Amino acid sequence: MDRWQHIVWDWNGTLLADTAICVTILNELMEERGLSQITEEFYRETFDFPVIEFYQSLGFSTSREEFESTSHEFIARYSARAVNCPLHEGAAELLHRLADENRSQSVLSAAQQTALEQAMETYGLSRCFRDLVGSSDIFAHGKEERGMDWMRTSGLIPSEVLLIGDTLHDYKVAEAMGVNCLLVTHGHHSPERLRRPGCPVVDGFIELEDWLHS
Repeated sequence: MDRWQHIVWDWNGTLLADTAICVTILNELMEERGLSQITEEFYRETFDFPVIEFYQSLGFSTSREEFESTSHEFIARYSARAVNCPLHEGAAELLHRLADENRSQSVLSAAQQTALEQAMETYGLSRCFRDLVGSSDIFAHGKEERGMDWMRTSGLIPSEVLLIGDTLHDYKVAEAMGVNCLLVTHGHHSPERLRRPGCPVVDGFIELEDWLHS
């Protein structure tokens, strides 16, 4: 742990176990539009950013008006269900242990800033984090840019920062920020996809904690 001055966590999929909720809502929206349903396995093999391109690949209309309407529908349904969504097993315990050890942590997320701040209150995690860096809209844009902006003003040494995420996009964000990356396999991308870049990959929080303290 001593080699990491700071840990940056992704939220959705990495700490919050929301993959199944996202697949369920997508299938509802697709059924209402006469589109074919998808499995969670298919989702984890194909989901990517920018989200609009993923939606387009599933057959959604992605004109500006249609995409905005679909995005609002998704967020409304997601918000209604996310209140009952658990954290991944061992996540809260690890975050609190790191906080008790005075380890510096932040969250960088595609989630809206206000939703992210409310989530930290709901899950009792606010004390664990130095900064919460969310999005200004619901369209999951600009995580790389926000991460780079935060890094420039953080006062941290990039080589001593570790970003922990669950998608190849998180790996790209870490590259853009100039920081290290570790990926967990329990989120929105399959283990096979996550192993392609060659960065460290772990299967859950027990293995993650062992890796951090190795």
